[in-house]
Amino acid sequence: MTASESAIAAAEAHSAHNYHPLPVVVATAEGAWMTDVEGRRYLDMLAGYSALNFGHGNRRLLDAAHAQLERVTLTSRAFHHDRFADFCTQLAELCGMEMVLPMNTGAEAVETAVKTARKWGYRVKGVPDNMAKVVVAANNFHGRTTTVISFSTDPEARADFGPYTPGFEIVPYGDLTAMEAALTENTVAVLLEPIQGEAGVLVPPPGYLPGVRRLTRERNVLLVADEIQSGLGRTGKTFACEHEGVVPDVYVLGKALGGGVVPVSAVVSSREVLGVYRPGEHGSTFGGNPLACAVALEVIAMLRTGEYQQRATELGDHLHRELGLLTGGGAVEAVRGRGLWAGVDVAPAYGTGREVSEKLMGRGVLVKDTHGSTIRIAPPLVISKEDLDWGLDQLRAVLSS
Repeated sequence: MTASESAIAAAEAHSAHNYHPLPVVVATAEGAWMTDVEGRRYLDMLAGYSALNFGHGNRRLLDAAHAQLERVTLTSRAFHHDRFADFCTQLAELCGMEMVLPMNTGAEAVETAVKTARKWGYRVKGVPDNMAKVVVAANNFHGRTTTVISFSTDPEARADFGPYTPGFEIVPYGDLTAMEAALTENTVAVLLEPIQGEAGVLVPPPGYLPGVRRLTRERNVLLVADEIQSGLGRTGKTFACEHEGVVPDVYVLGKALGGGVVPVSAVVSSREVLGVYRPGEHGSTFGGNPLACAVALEVIAMLRTGEYQQRATELGDHLHRELGLLTGGGAVEAVRGRGLWAGVDVAPAYGTGREVSEKLMGRGVLVKDTHGSTIRIAPPLVISKEDLDWGLDQLRAVLSS
């Protein structure tokens, strides 16, 4: 067996099969490139589902982490630490909000947002006890915890995990009429991805997000934007909502907030919303830990320069122009996305998304499939135009073979 085969066999034998990874075993990585245990190099065109927006081994982020590792890494929230206030203040400012509730993973942050919306509904809006309702969109992906899968429409995420948490209504994504009909006096929040990532990088119709914003304001309902994948530079703006001129009541952040170094997530909102919490009502031992805050502070500083948003805009325009040319040849049925983020629907005659991903892996490019025929492309924002073009050349070669 090769070193890769041996490592994969050991993983198969001793780890739960909750993922179906491509058969590559990464040993090192830098920038937009990864190297496996045999020394083969691969262009990373997935970036950890946007967790690695700033690339592998980003020196600014590693330096921030190393410096904090020498000082203190964890206090728990039983005590204050000297990085916490700066993190909360600067993240709130980046979002144009007032308060931050830090967690670790994206799913934790979504759970926190749901709890927050319900608490706000009872304490501020005056919804009767246990009657709060949250409206979500079909084909959403907000995580895989028990509550979150309760409002998923993905059979793989839901099957055999019931009974499910009540209090959610699912409407079609992009359908403003259905959204309006779903809002009642007991609705406390609308939870949406500004662009649906796992569903295939689905961009809603123009005017949809502003329409939802208008409806939620009229009905005194919180608009909660899950920007875990779409936020922090991926689409060419700090937040994907900005493309439609929309400011939500609540941002849910994760992935790139930790720079691909440590898991960091957060719910960011106004004092009216997050101020409903009292000590003991929510928490996390590792949420807002010193190491996480140090790395996230550097991420915030990098985003404030605008450099990464600009790169995502310019390289994203190039990416979508090149991908658009593939739709005329029969191999690609559709391309969607925004910035350095694209979903590519491959014609069935050219293979499944998994098969195309495996062929690309064989040519030194790593992407990942979703929903059968779609591959997702989301390289680190630090990728060079030359490397991006090389990756696209490999895609053309796969689709022409």
